[in-house]
Amino acid sequence: MKTSLTLCAMATILVLTSGCSMFRGSIDEEDPRSASMLTPGYDQRDMLTWADMITQDLLAHPFPAGSETDPILVDMGIQNRTKTHIDTKAITDTITTKMMNETKVRFVNASRRDDLLKEQGFQLENCTPETRSAIGKQLGAKYMITGSLVEIGNSSGKEVRVSKKKDVYYQLTVEITNLETGLIEVRKQRDRLRRASKPLIGW
Repeated sequence: MKTSLTLCAMATILVLTSGCSMFRGSIDEEDPRSASMLTPGYDQRDMLTWADMITQDLLAHPFPAGSETDPILVDMGIQNRTKTHIDTKAITDTITTKMMNETKVRFVNASRRDDLLKEQGFQLENCTPETRSAIGKQLGAKYMITGSLVEIGNSSGKEVRVSKKKDVYYQLTVEITNLETGLIEVRKQRDRLRRASKPLIGW
C-alpha cells in the first residue's frame, strides 16, 4: 500500500511539474484550400475554390471580343442574396486579383474614388504644377464585373430519430457587362451542395 501511495504521489508531482501539457491549447497552421470543412455554410474553402473556378471560366471565355487589348473594368461587387452575413467583397477581391495576375485586364479603383478626389484636391491647392497629378485624367472603365450569391438551406424534420441532416446549397453568378451597350459579355455560374449530419442529441 505504501509503495502504491508513493508511486501515486510521484505521478502527481510529475504531472504538476510538467505544467499539465495535455491540457494546453495548441495552434497549427494549415493550407486553407485543403483544411477541413468548417461548416455546411460558407467558409474559406468556398471563397478560394469559387474564385479559382470563376476566374478560369472567365479567362477561358473569348473576352474581350475582337482585337481589343488591355480592357479596363470596374468591380461593382457581388450581391449577397443569402440569409447570413457573407463578405462577398472578399470573393471579388480574390477574382479580380487573379484576373490581373493572369491577364492584361485592368481595374479602376472604384472603392477609393473619394480618397482619389481628396488627394487630387489637396495636390491642386498645395503642390506645384510640376509635381501634382493631372486632374481629369482618370481612365474610364468600359466593362463592369458584378454578380450574386444565392443560398438555399434545408434541414431534416423531427421524424429523424438517430441523426439530423442539414443541406446548404449555394449558387455564385458572376457577369461582365459592357457599359457602353449594356450587353452582358460574359456570365458564369458555379454551385455547390454540402450536407452535414450530426447526432440528434447535441445538435
